[in-house]
Amino acid sequence: MTETPEPEEEGAQTFADLGIRADVLEAIEEMGWETPTPVQRDSYPLAIAGHDIIVQSRTGTGKTGAFGIPLVDGLLSDDGDEQALVLAPTRELALQSAREIAKLGARRGIDTVAVYGGASLEQQVQALEKGARVISGTPGRVLDHLKRGTMKASRLRVLVLDEADEMLSMGFAKELHAIIELLPKKRQTLLFSATVDRAIKRVAEKHMTDPQFLGLSGDHVGALGIEHFVYMVSGVGRVANLMTVLDTEDPESALIFCNTKAETEQVSAALQRAGFNAEWLNGDRPQREREEVLGRVRREELRFLVATDVASRGIDVSHLTHVINFSLPVNVEQYVHRTGRTGRAGRTGTAITLVDPTELGILYYLRLQYRIFPVERTLPSEGEHRTRQEADRIAMIDAAYPKVPTESELALVRRFMTHVDAERMLAGLLGAFFGAETEDVDKVAASRRRRGKEHVDAHSTANGNGQEPAPEEAPTATLYVNVGRRDELKASELGRLLRDRTGLKRNEIGRIRVRDKHALVDVPEDRAQEVIESMAGAVLKDRELEIELAKSD
Repeated sequence: MTETPEPEEEGAQTFADLGIRADVLEAIEEMGWETPTPVQRDSYPLAIAGHDIIVQSRTGTGKTGAFGIPLVDGLLSDDGDEQALVLAPTRELALQSAREIAKLGARRGIDTVAVYGGASLEQQVQALEKGARVISGTPGRVLDHLKRGTMKASRLRVLVLDEADEMLSMGFAKELHAIIELLPKKRQTLLFSATVDRAIKRVAEKHMTDPQFLGLSGDHVGALGIEHFVYMVSGVGRVANLMTVLDTEDPESALIFCNTKAETEQVSAALQRAGFNAEWLNGDRPQREREEVLGRVRREELRFLVATDVASRGIDVSHLTHVINFSLPVNVEQYVHRTGRTGRAGRTGTAITLVDPTELGILYYLRLQYRIFPVERTLPSEGEHRTRQEADRIAMIDAAYPKVPTESELALVRRFMTHVDAERMLAGLLGAFFGAETEDVDKVAASRRRRGKEHVDAHSTANGNGQEPAPEEAPTATLYVNVGRRDELKASELGRLLRDRTGLKRNEIGRIRVRDKHALVDVPEDRAQEVIESMAGAVLKDRELEIELAKSD
């Protein structure tokens, strides 16, 4: 492996300065890319010259363009299909690469096909038969196509390994080596990875020819580019601590990492009950639901995504402001991968971690190994919590009256403020606005902030006659369902069936509690009977469902 010195900082070049052909430049301009990122700028000349390259660069630095541009600009010939293979660890990354390369090569007629598990094999076979110069896929499905003969590799000119370290850490080493053994020996290989460890070097030694190395970001460079904070917690009541941190930090958007699948669902459910706009993602989530959740994330409709490390791989979210570790990962290298999800493409980012006494050793090793020294913060005191509540109430008033006041109204306010009893009268007006002094108002005010809402509806303000507001949510009814944990029922399965048969929206279905022999689900009270009738005859887990109103304790 030939070491290429890390380029010195220089002024931003244009894509035209790289010598890219005009039709590709037009495609780049249509995509809204203004100047090349460092990884695109520095890898292009080596790739277009035909070198094997290893590029160490963190997630979110424009790696897809770094290999996509040279592919469409000159590495692919104008005749023949299946000339380039892009391997990625997740279906999301495979799809992203296929989409972006198709856009870059649109004026050159370069078609792409994405192949990955969890989708129709037959449809992928049909797409491959139509022909495409670029195939982007996950290792398992690509190997399957190669063995079946539905994908021909004889004309392959370029192999791209995207997020190579992630592929190896996810257990794809065997498939990766098997795929490469079936490819032509004479080819160009472009390897991109956030970290370059022994496993990556072994791949390079075995399957690459005199690779040029570009160290555009060391293992911890990305992590050093963002702010790191830790909150020391006892380990008891950790979910409550997380909610306090979210209230205190008030992140615009956050990816919350958990170490286990069970934790993601438990934490997400607790956040939802507390009014946070949150959803979970782990390997057990069906593909259709997974794509729905990721769509909400990309459209910025979901503020908090609670996920495992594996489920989060391949999620490309440029607007993410925070990464929050519900628990420290046992492998400190994973901390670097997690925190690389924020502060992307030159943006600032923040990493926050809850640390209990049993995790101090991992924190120490993080400091020692990567020279990352998170700033310690303390959970807010009761006084600070009260200040937060007061701020929420003020925000509630601000949202309730967005109209610009008239001059006569402002004149009255100025006269009011000079009155000797202004504070007493203002307190009375606020009391009439918020109603009786209960925790309900603070819950509603906090919920609005937690969900990121900018408006206040009629139910959460005074009605103009000085009556107290009605902040309570719509009443719900609890239904009994005759399947449970012994039937291997998952809450997501029951929720999906309810949506499909009754037309209920996801946010209309409340808590689903799966017990040993039955399950309980909350639905809008005024639709409970309709739900019972719509579910008549439904079958789940090979059992005909019996649904009725649950008996109160």
